[in-house]
Order: sequence, then C-alpha cells, then structure tokens
Amino acid sequence: MRSKEQHFSSSFFYILSLLWVWIILMQWVSYSEPILYQETTAGIIATITITAVIEAMVFIKRPLRVIIQLPLIVYAVYSVLKKSNLVSESFLQVLRSETLQDFLPYFWFAAASWAIFLFVSAWANNKRRILLVVGLNIVAFGILDSFTTIILWDETAWIVAVGMAWLVTEHFKRFRGRFPSGWRKLRKNPVKILGNILVIFSLIILAGINMPNIQPSLTDPYTAWREWNGLPLSGSGTGVSTTVLGSQTESMSGYGRNDNDLGGGFNFDYSPVMTVTSDERSYWRGETRATYSGSGWDDKKIGRDTLNVEIGEELYGDLSSQVETKTVRQSVTMLNDKVYPVLFGAYSISKVEKLDSDMFSGTLRWREERSELHLESEPKRPSYPKSYVVTSEVPVISFAELQQKTYDQIYSGSGEIDEQYLQIPSDFPKRVKELTEEITAEAETPYEKVMLLQQYLQTNFSYTNSPDLSKRESSDFVDAFLFEVKEGYCDYFSTSMVMMTRSLDIPARWVKGYAPGRTPTEDIMSPNGRDGSEPFKYTVTNADAHSWVEVYFGEYGWIPIETTPGFTMPILAGTQLEEKAVQKDQEELKEEEKELSNGTPVKETKDQSSLYLILGLTAGTVILAWIGYILWRKRFNLRFLVARFRAGKPLTPADKVIAETERWLRHARRHGLTRGADETLRESVNKWEKSYPPLGLYLAPLLKKFETARYSPVHILDEEWRSVQMEARQLKKRLKSVRTS
Repeated sequence: MRSKEQHFSSSFFYILSLLWVWIILMQWVSYSEPILYQETTAGIIATITITAVIEAMVFIKRPLRVIIQLPLIVYAVYSVLKKSNLVSESFLQVLRSETLQDFLPYFWFAAASWAIFLFVSAWANNKRRILLVVGLNIVAFGILDSFTTIILWDETAWIVAVGMAWLVTEHFKRFRGRFPSGWRKLRKNPVKILGNILVIFSLIILAGINMPNIQPSLTDPYTAWREWNGLPLSGSGTGVSTTVLGSQTESMSGYGRNDNDLGGGFNFDYSPVMTVTSDERSYWRGETRATYSGSGWDDKKIGRDTLNVEIGEELYGDLSSQVETKTVRQSVTMLNDKVYPVLFGAYSISKVEKLDSDMFSGTLRWREERSELHLESEPKRPSYPKSYVVTSEVPVISFAELQQKTYDQIYSGSGEIDEQYLQIPSDFPKRVKELTEEITAEAETPYEKVMLLQQYLQTNFSYTNSPDLSKRESSDFVDAFLFEVKEGYCDYFSTSMVMMTRSLDIPARWVKGYAPGRTPTEDIMSPNGRDGSEPFKYTVTNADAHSWVEVYFGEYGWIPIETTPGFTMPILAGTQLEEKAVQKDQEELKEEEKELSNGTPVKETKDQSSLYLILGLTAGTVILAWIGYILWRKRFNLRFLVARFRAGKPLTPADKVIAETERWLRHARRHGLTRGADETLRESVNKWEKSYPPLGLYLAPLLKKFETARYSPVHILDEEWRSVQMEARQLKKRLKSVRTS
C-alpha cells in the first residue's frame, strides 16, 4: 500500500484541479449572494469547501469519501442555521422533529452544490472537457452581465484566469504520464517551470491592464432591441433609480418618481435625456420635496396650490426680491419619448418663451411656493414637448456677507418660517440630532453650520451606486446611512443633509433634477460657470439624474447646497466664496466629475485603480526578474557579442578561446604584466613567469589552450573555452595576491 506522501504526490494535479473547480463555483456564489439568503450562501460555501478538502486530503476510495462528506455537510448546514438562530434544537432533534421541514430547503441548495462539485471535478479530466466547462461558464457570465443589472466583470476575469491555470495543470499531468523521464528532469528544476508560468501570466495581465478602452462601433442586438422598445440601457454614471409616470422600470439611473422609498442600489444608464443650450452651467432643477417619512419623501400630489401658465407670462416664485439675480435663457431639446411631470430649468424659471405645440397637448401649471413648473398631460394621451425655451433668474449670492449673519439676523426679519421645511418625524432618531450638534458645535452662524455639515458628509462617507445594505439595522433612512451603511449615492447624502439641517431649526428642502451634463469643450469650463458669451450645449443623460439640497437663508432666499462627493454646484457668487468646508483642488474635482460622468463611482474607480496598480507592479516585477534571469543565463554569450559582430559570423569554440584569452590578457595588463608590441604570447608568458614564479602554474595551461586554438588543426570542443574562463578566474585571484605581497 502506498504511503500518504506517495498518494499526495501522484494526486498533486488532481488536488490543483479541485482548487480550480472550487474557485469557479465561488464565482457563482458571488453572483447569487444578493439573491439568496445569507444562511443559504454560507451553507453552500461550507459545502464546497468541505468537499474540496476531503477530496484532496482523505486518501480512500471515492464512495467512502462521499460517505464522509454527506454527514459533515448536513452538520455544517445545521451549524449555519444554529448560529443564525433559525433553529434552536440540537442536531439530532432537528432531524427528528417538524423543524426538519425548515432545515431541508437550505440543505437542498447545499446538496446541489455538492453534487455539482463532485461531477465537475470527476468529469472534467481532459483538455476538451476543461475547455467546455470554462467556456460555458464564461458564456453564462457574459449573458448574465449583458441581460441583467448585475455587473460580473470580476467573476468573468476569475473564470478566465482559472481556465488558463487549469489547462496548465492538465498539460503537466499529461506530460508526466507520457514522458516520465522528462518529468523527472523537470522536477529537478521546479523554479524554471513556475518561472515560465508566472512570466506568461504576467504578460497577459500587463497586456490586459494596458489595453486601451475602445468603445464599440456597432450596436449589439440586445441594445438595439431595448432601444427599439424604449427601454433603458445599462451603462455607467450617477443618478437615482427611475420610474416615469408610474411605469416601474429596472433599477436604473434616471429621474425618479417613487421618492418615498429611497435607498437600495442601481445600475447606470447613459441613455440621452435632453440637450440644454445655455450661457451658464447649472443644475437643471425639477421638483422639491418637504415631508420626510423616515423612508423617503412623502409629499402629497400637486393640487390647488398651482396656477395655469401661458406662454410668455411672467412667473413669480419663492426667489428672494432682496438678492441680485442674473437672467439665464435655456433652450431644451428632448432626446427621448418619456413623459416627465415638470419642465426643467436653471434654479427658478421666470418665463416660458417657447413651447413645442405640434406634439404637445397638456397644461402648464406653476407652483409658486416651490418655483416648480408642472406639466399635466391628458390621461389618454400623455405627451411631453420635444423642445421648449425657458428663462430663469439665478441669484448672485454674497457668501462673504452671508456667513457673518447670525440666526436672528437671518430669520427674525424674514417673516414667519414655513413649518413644512422644518418638519421632522416624531420618531426621528435622537442620535442624528446629537451628531449634528456635535459637528456644528464650533460654528456661530447658520451658514457656517451648514458648511460644516456639508464638509462632514463629503469627507466621511463614500459614494457608491451599490451600498452594502446588509449593514442596515435602523428603520430610518437617514439614521441607517449615517451610522450603519455609511456609503451611498446622492439620495443618501442630500436627504441626510436636509434632516440634519432641520434638526438645527434651519429650513431646508430636498431637490431633484439633473446635474449639468457634458459639453464637447468641458475642459475649458470653470466649475461655477465659464468665460465667454456664446452659449454651450450640454448633453444630459439618465446618468446625470441627481438630488441636492436647498437651504433657506431669510432675505437671501433658497440657496442650493451640494453634499455628494465628486459633484460641484454651479453657483454665481457676488464675492469670493469663503467657506470653512474643505475645498478640493479644482483639477481633482474635474477628474472626479469626469470619472462619475463616465460611469464609475469615485470610490470604486480608486479601488480598481489600486488593484490594477498592484497587479501591474507584481506582473512587472515578475517580468523584470525573468529578464534578469535570462540575461544571467546568457551572460557568457553576451561577452562574445562584440567579437561576433566583428567576425560577422557565429563564433566557433576556438574563436571563444581566443576571445577569452584577450579578456584575461587585458586584466593582466591592468595589474602590471606588460607586453611588448613585438612579443608573442609565449615570450610574454615566459617573461612574466621569471618575474612572478607563482604565476607559472596558471599561465601555462592558458597559453597551451590559446596556442591550440590559434595554431593547431585539432578540433576544439565547446568545453575548452569554458575551462579557459575557470582558469582565467584562478589567475585573476592569484594576480591580486602576488601584487599585494
């Protein structure tokens, strides 16, 4: 009977294949984790791990291994459920009681993963089957990535890497079986094998990391089909989940309607929404919300507090009459067929100059108290204008003046404050108020307090489109974000800012609309506007859907505040803006904004960049080490490179002996062994032996080899020039000792 060591040695490649199968199945666990219960996922992971370990380490026949695996898997699933408090009985009691019905669904998932692991590890035992398994997995992940809202790039990359490693494993296993003597020689130099494998993988990694990102020139059938049916496309960007006029879509970025159920995650949609031609960069404001429900914003439907609007009619909103304004004209062209509840404009719309009447059959209504321009379509013929032109009044704020104003100076003379903008639920978590007071303790004026809150949110929380909601325990949306989840997108930041501001008795409201979008000449624009008088055309997509905050500062009116990291609020400042908030470097802001508009949240981009940097440095180090090793192995051949160029042909062993002789002669000359111009090498050697008798033992064999190579017709073997190297090395050592004595 073979020893365990012998069994392990013969099963080494099988153990490696088990590792590859385990990694592949873990990618499916990663895919299904958001879908399954945590206990189900934990049971599956425990199952495939137990199976892999027993298959690799228990050296008995497979039927006996299966008998060992099955009870361990059952107990592992029980342990997971016990730890999660889903079962309270002992193991044997569960198997005998009615609780078994609750236990079985989790076990069937584990049993299925167990069967899949055993089948794949036993069946995929040659190159064709391995290619089939890996190929099917890549195709499956590719389809799921394209036709679902889940991004599976990392999982696909793992499958590709494992596939290459599995094929290498299979190659060496076949090589060992077909060429045992060759395999024994390879085993004597394992570093060479591993080195070559690492070099190949490193080259692939470097090529992948440095591959240019080229957009496809053709539309794939799936995208074309979705565009034909007017469905949103998956892509990248920023925004909030979308529902348009009650039509629930996939969780994609876009202008949202279900504001009372904020949170969750979303995918990015770069479908175009509109172009806005304007001489000022602005947020394109849509609607505001005032009533916070604990899960979102629960404002009632717009009703009697609106007025009919005629084309060209002056609109008066809640814009302060005490603040200087700038008139901004915007020409909007819609790029999709969706129906929105409002017309979008910069800050507060003051007039509708033009409206596309050919395709529009609705009523415009103005909500003065919130400066919102609503659109009421006919129920049976919902429509939205293809183009319109509006004029807005954008306030020019003196921030240096505002930040000096105390609470009484701002609010005592501004009339009664509308209580809806101070509304806080009766069960609003106390710790949110305590945190707000702690953050703003050093501020003296309302504006300074608001800026400290903005700074806190932007510097202590991360932007992501897929927050980890498994951390959430609190039923309150703001409380969960600030103390548990601690990451999210604009809805998380803006809602938290509004409620924290209100807890300081400073009126605030939630606003949603679109970020500015992009222009072809975005790089020459400043964050708060641009130089020049010609208007720019901004292309706005669903990825630009955004929410922010407006804070009421008495006679200064409603001032927009941006709290989401990576975004810049275009505000016209009457004086130099002096905030206590941390001001990011402008170039960094532009870069982050560009990253967001290109579809990747800042945090994820930085994490990926760090990962790519580590992979690139590791791969580069391996390749440099490999190049160094090759140069070291070829160091003797490199020594003859100049001589070969001079000869114009490959060097024979005799030529190499002569080249090595010239080398040690140069070394001898540097140590004082001079040679006359007319002396033969034999005459020089005789002279040196008389001056330095101890050198004769080393000079004689070198002289003999040189004369044989130069004058004798005897064939010189390749080993001769190598022996010249060794003897010349001994001569150099002896020369050093003779000269110093």
